[in-house]
Amino acid sequence: MSYLGVGISPGNVPVSHGMNVKVVNRRVRMAELVLRCVICGLGVLAAVLVGTDSQVREIFSIRKEARYTDMKALVFLVIANGIAAAYSLMQMLRCVVSMIRGHVLFSKPLAWAIFSGDQVMAYVTVAAVAATAQSAVISKLGQPELQWMSICNMYGKYCNQIGKGIASALLVSLSMVAISCMSAFSLFRLYGGNKGKGSPRWW
Repeated sequence: MSYLGVGISPGNVPVSHGMNVKVVNRRVRMAELVLRCVICGLGVLAAVLVGTDSQVREIFSIRKEARYTDMKALVFLVIANGIAAAYSLMQMLRCVVSMIRGHVLFSKPLAWAIFSGDQVMAYVTVAAVAATAQSAVISKLGQPELQWMSICNMYGKYCNQIGKGIASALLVSLSMVAISCMSAFSLFRLYGGNKGKGSPRWW
């Protein structure tokens, strides 16, 4: 066809679809790497804040030390965030290798493995935060109906540090949920109608 006397062949018309896919993939990979770094850092921070927290008080000449092991929900929180941090560190290395090597074959078994791992870690971290938050509310407010007194009135420093650990763990769980959504996108896009038609595959 021609426009103003200039001949234009259909083969010379630039197509930006492939470039747009590459840009989207690059942004997704970068966002995944950032989120996994956040999970790794905050997971370690939450585990350290809760795991190292302790406070000693004297009650009627009896020394009583409050530690995270006194509450099973806190033990669960420490373990869950430690596992999440280690898992995210391994996935960070995978993301870095993927970005360095460029287009790497992204097989369906590997996609399912990453998706399953992210889903499990998302459920575990959310469950840990939910259980700990419930225990924290009881520790802060007590339970008058059962004559359970608030321990934060006696162990203020201990409760404050635990609260910081729970806040860090909450960010870890939210980031893990976002990561699980991204891995789901990466998996199910392999089953789309445009797979294998020039779109790059990546780890």
